[in-house]
Amino acid sequence: MTQQQRPDRRDPNSVGEQTWSVHGGNHAPGSDAEGSAIRVPITMANSYRLPEDPSTMDWSNPEHLTYTRNTGVNQIALQNKLAALEHGADAVALASGVAALHAVFFGHVSVGDHVVVADATYEATYKLWTSLLPRKYGIEATFVDIADLDAVRAAMRPNTKLVITEVIANPTTKVADVAALAEIAHAGGALLMVDSTFTPPPLFRPLDHGADLVVHSLTKYINGHGDAMGGAVIGDAEAVDPIRSEAMVDVGGVISPFNAWLIMRGSVTLPLRLRQHQASALELARFLEADERIAYVAYPGLESHPQHATAVRQFGGDGPEAGFGGIMAFALKGDPDLQNRFVSALRVITSAVSVGHDESLIVHVGTTGPRVAAYPDGFREYGHLRFSVGLEDVADLRADLASALDAAFG
Repeated sequence: MTQQQRPDRRDPNSVGEQTWSVHGGNHAPGSDAEGSAIRVPITMANSYRLPEDPSTMDWSNPEHLTYTRNTGVNQIALQNKLAALEHGADAVALASGVAALHAVFFGHVSVGDHVVVADATYEATYKLWTSLLPRKYGIEATFVDIADLDAVRAAMRPNTKLVITEVIANPTTKVADVAALAEIAHAGGALLMVDSTFTPPPLFRPLDHGADLVVHSLTKYINGHGDAMGGAVIGDAEAVDPIRSEAMVDVGGVISPFNAWLIMRGSVTLPLRLRQHQASALELARFLEADERIAYVAYPGLESHPQHATAVRQFGGDGPEAGFGGIMAFALKGDPDLQNRFVSALRVITSAVSVGHDESLIVHVGTTGPRVAAYPDGFREYGHLRFSVGLEDVADLRADLASALDAAFG
């Protein structure tokens, strides 16, 4: 092996995914000195020592370690890891996934602009674009079926600045064709922002398919342990810069040093965890779909899923990192009381919100609410159970589902 070919844990281009997940971003100033910590320690400071003459400093410069609202040691480490994992040039870590979504909108849309938004999307995105931003700032939003590319093209306007989608929609699991959407957005002079929370790397990288900005709720899969909140925006330097300088520094949505450190720790095992999440989810989706008491199962890995072909093409088919995510939606054939009895009978799977944790989580959502009109027929008739498959033994999860079904229908 030549010097040029030798792997370097500081260079994401010279090492594999798992190696970078372990070592990426883990190099604080002075970390090569004898006796220094081999992991970036928590720096619980809100201020950093100033140079001898600070009189000419730009106090809001997020490139300098001055004040933690501008940037911090743990935040920088996390950003370096995330940018390389997503094949991006730059990243900003923020306090939550919703802070990251708002940061993109705040940094790239102004009064009089227009956006195109997927009609099936996370509740916070829906609220931001149906109420808060239009009401407060006069920004118009058109909601479309993101899988209908002709509808997306028709929704574009001369003042459209952003096309906004999720790769796998929350909660319907509709799959967006990211490359096609990027082509439409760019033809209209707009940016494509993709929420990839349900499809973290190495499962899928929207930037490789033409997206301009990727958003993650770090609270979910990238942290993976249900004990820290954070969000991130990744893209090229030009697209990320206003998010850092305006939405982070001047609005103050910065991530805390402790949460950044926790998420760094959790991210080490992301590729390993993701394989288990996905393998178990596919097995359980097939198990549920085969049960005549189940009304429907929405999971991109099933051939019955409307965008299964798109999912196979985007997520690698039979490749080594292939998979379809760890989240599905399903319902029992019955009323809300039946769905609730089923959830109450579960003994391994936990009834709680959020996704991407080490433990399996399920939540029952009914048939009412403003977003339901855009949901598939089964969702509107039965409601849905959003099921985030965890890391437990799949045999235990399958047995838990089976016994809860028997209890609910008994």
